[in-house]
Amino acid sequence: MGHSTEIQRANRRDKDIGNGDFVLEKSIFNNIFEKDIRRVFIYKKAERLAKAIHLVTPAFAESAALRDRIDGIAVGLVDAAILPSGAARTALSRELLALSSVLSIARTGGLLSLMNVELITREAHTLLQEVAAYEEPRLFLDEAPTLSGIAKKASSEVALRNTPPAHRHPALARPAGRESIADSKGHIKDTTPVSGPIKDRREAVLSVIRNKGVASIKDISTHIRGVSEKTIQRELLSLISAGMVSKQGERRWSTYSLA
Repeated sequence: MGHSTEIQRANRRDKDIGNGDFVLEKSIFNNIFEKDIRRVFIYKKAERLAKAIHLVTPAFAESAALRDRIDGIAVGLVDAAILPSGAARTALSRELLALSSVLSIARTGGLLSLMNVELITREAHTLLQEVAAYEEPRLFLDEAPTLSGIAKKASSEVALRNTPPAHRHPALARPAGRESIADSKGHIKDTTPVSGPIKDRREAVLSVIRNKGVASIKDISTHIRGVSEKTIQRELLSLISAGMVSKQGERRWSTYSLA
């Protein structure tokens, strides 16, 4: 009964201390949780459960093995909650499964009261539901065209340029709405704005950099599914050439930010 009272007091203290919590400090929020408030919420749930577990550890005084195990679970929950979202889900599930087994053993051995077990189980179920319901926001985009596809398109464009307008097949005619100009040598250049999947990819890359402030290729590929790192690198080079993105560092240490 005493442990139950301590858990209830700890829950009240959590509410009182909330204003002094530094988990939402800007640098932590940006670097650890990637500006994802749901991950912060899951972390706080894991921390709350860890506190409840820690308060009942004195009940395991007669079993050093169980006491050490449940202390390890309490710390493991907090450690798991700060991992990247995919790894966090697996690690939290593993710790919750271990907690379930330890509680069952402790209850069977008479080390914990039914009330204490129910309090911890309730917190554990709340955390488990949050983890199960969490879905990382992702952008799914089409992959870049294949080399064979680019070659076929280039061949068609060359054939179109070399064919007199009067002899062009209707299917090869320039679609309405496309614009072109002639350069100094008389060659036709297409000036139609970039559209379709390529434009979508560039917008997605810019969006990730804008949200993170500074991002690596690995950071960007985590948020843009279905697009290879090579394709993202090509988009970044294009954006750098356009003066929209700047690069810092070299090779695998390279990071990118808005110009």
